[in-house]
Parts: sequence; C-alpha cells; structure tokens
Amino acid sequence: MRSPHPTSRPTSRPPSRPTPRPALPPTVLAGPLVALLVGLLALLAPVMVSAPAADAAPGPRVAADRDGTRPPQTSDGVVGPVARWLPPRLRGQGPLAEPTRQWVAPGVHLSQWEEDTARGRIRAHLLTVQWRRPGVSLDYGNAGRVRATATVPEIAARDRRVVGAVNGDFFDIHDTGAPIGIGVERTRGLLHGRRVGWNSAFTIGRDGTPDIGRREVVTRVRQHPGIEIATLNAPNVPVDSIGVYTRAWGRAAGARVTDESRRGVRVVRVVRGRVVSNDRRLPRGVDITGPVLVGRGQGARQLRALEVGSRASIVSEVEGRPRMAITGNAFLMRDGVVEALDDRELHPRTAIGIDRDTGTILLLVVDGRQASSRGYTMFELADAMARLGADEALNLDGGGSSTLLARRTGLGVGIVNSPSDGVARRVANVVEVSYRRPR
Repeated sequence: MRSPHPTSRPTSRPPSRPTPRPALPPTVLAGPLVALLVGLLALLAPVMVSAPAADAAPGPRVAADRDGTRPPQTSDGVVGPVARWLPPRLRGQGPLAEPTRQWVAPGVHLSQWEEDTARGRIRAHLLTVQWRRPGVSLDYGNAGRVRATATVPEIAARDRRVVGAVNGDFFDIHDTGAPIGIGVERTRGLLHGRRVGWNSAFTIGRDGTPDIGRREVVTRVRQHPGIEIATLNAPNVPVDSIGVYTRAWGRAAGARVTDESRRGVRVVRVVRGRVVSNDRRLPRGVDITGPVLVGRGQGARQLRALEVGSRASIVSEVEGRPRMAITGNAFLMRDGVVEALDDRELHPRTAIGIDRDTGTILLLVVDGRQASSRGYTMFELADAMARLGADEALNLDGGGSSTLLARRTGLGVGIVNSPSDGVARRVANVVEVSYRRPR
C-alpha cells in the first residue's frame, strides 16, 4: 500500500484560476485585483460540478437538493456544507500523525490516519485487500432480500468468514429500501439492476480479476423479444417502461414501485414459466414467488401481448457475466485520471478502488459531519484515491451510510470508523471481504 500522502503521483485537478495581469504598476493594483479575484472565485466555486458523461442515460428516481437543481450526493439527501475554495497547493498540509496499520487477515490490512488541512481536519480509514492472495475474496452482501435493509455489522454477520466490509450502493432510503443499481452475489447470481442509468460498477470477473466500468443488465422475455424490460427488482418502474420483480425482491410493494400511480399500469404474473394473470392489480404485502412484470404507459401496452396460459420465460444477465458486482453513483478515477471534479459539498464518503500495480483493492471511508472530521468533497475523495495508488475508483453511498467494518485482534469484527448518525445506519447492501484458509 502506498503512503496516504505521496507527492510523486500527478492527478487531474479542477481548472486552474487565471491570475490577472495588472496594466498599472503592481504596487497600485495588484493587491486590490487579487483580492477581488479571490472573492469572485469563492462565489463561483459552488457551481463547479462534474459534467455528466456524454453517453449517460437519465438515471432512476433520485430526490433533488433543497434548491431543486442538483441530485443529492448521498442516499439521505442531506445537503452538505459548501467547502471553502482554496488553490490546490493549500488544500493539504500533511498528516497529524503517521498512519496506524493493523493486520486483519492474510492479505488484508486496516490503516487509519488523521490529516490537518486548510479546510479542517479529516479522519480516514482504509482497508487494503490483496485480491490474488489465496483464501481472500470479495463479495456482495445484503440482508437476504433486495428491499430489506440492515446495518453493515448485521449483514456481515450472516457469513462467519467475513473479516471486513463497507456499505455499498445508494438506495431508496425513504421508501422501498431497495438499492438503485446493480447487485450480483457469487452464490445467488444477479439480484437487481437496470438496463441503463446508474450502471457504474465495481465487478469481480469470472477469472477473479476486479474491474470498474459500466455494466448493462439485460432482462427479456424469451418468447417475446420485442418486449423491452428496463429494470430488475428496482425501487421503481420508470414511466413508459417495464420492470420485473422476482423472489429475490421480497414482499410486493404495491403502487410504491409505480410512484403511487395506478393509472396506465398493467401487471403480469408468471408461475413456472406460464402467464397466470394479466390485469391492473398491483400486488402488495405478499411474498413474490414468481416473476411479476409491471408496465407503465407504453410498457403497459406492450404487456398486453402476454396472454394468460402462454409461455413466458424471464431471463436476465449482466454484461460480461461477472461473479460479483455492485454499483455507485459516479466514477472517481478512470485509467489513472481523476474524473470527479465536484469540489463543492462536504460529506462522509465511501469509495472502492483498484491499484493494479500492487494487486490491491482499496476500501476507503472518510468520516464527516463531525467536529473531529469535516468529510470530503467528491474531488478530494478522488484525489485521495489517486494518492493511495488507485488506477480506477468508484464512489459508493456516503453520508450516514458510510461504515467500515474490520476484524481486530482481541476485538473481533466491528465498526472502526465513526458513523455520522452516531450509530450504524441500516443500508441496502455491502461489499464484503472474506477469508478462508486454503486447504
């Protein structure tokens, strides 16, 4: 693992601010002009946000900030304090102390440190995982059903081999509890996802190699290739689209998956590969035992083609067929270049990254919303991952969700950071680090 504070690795930075060239002698105008420029930049800094990728499709239901113009940066929708603009050379002033490093399991270590910066103090927690180490593996974890929530320790406790974990994807915190993006677990396979939007994912391939990139989930009715399905076990079905809900979802949520709309809706139930009903009744409060297709608008009109008694085989797969997958809301780094330029809001943060030079997966949590740790902006998080050696990095859910779990000698597996809610928040899913001694 690289030191948290190396200076040799270059990273991308937000656009540099021009320095005015005075027409009169510097002693006359330089001071006032520089002061004016700094003041203007401080006012303009909050509008500097990351531009969406050119190929990005409209995302799923996400609430807006209080001003109604920007989506929240965490599932809880809290608007973070605006970070004071500073030139790059003043942002970091080095650590207060050398990082502590503890052994967690063979190939897995926990590092923790504090850093004093011109914006305030931060406290960071890093789990490093040697993915090629025999016995070490990463997996997706949840509470047993897609729409069920639990704390990170509760989810990790479902598998006694887990030695570390962090919270995962953004989720529908105020309604269904379901994660927004893609989830693939090694034993149960694909659990949820969407064709487009919110598909920036961390994956483990069939050969055990980690990757960060876009992944598309394709769900279809084998006998009706013209029917386009947009989502699988998602918090809601977009207008004019079709969503599928399976046994993995849990209890049916009724009109909550159609944004409380009951008009222009069609529901098709499939049992043992055959359509058993095609009507407008949205199931609620019962366990889903077979695929249920929910259509809205144009999607509802497409579902009329599925006649009762006809065959309907629902198949789903993730692009590349990874063994494990989990999504976040934005790439922090791609191919060694920082992509997240939003240097506005401060929040607790969680990120996952890949250092291909050392064969290490990086799981980083930065505390925030506390006097002892202010949190990071998206750019600061990306820059930190770059300094730690990541070639690719992905932003996971933050805010009160940010939780890092690790096994420590004599203490067992427990939370090592300071969640901003004061207690561990219930989340939709996690990234688990497990160890089993090789035979």
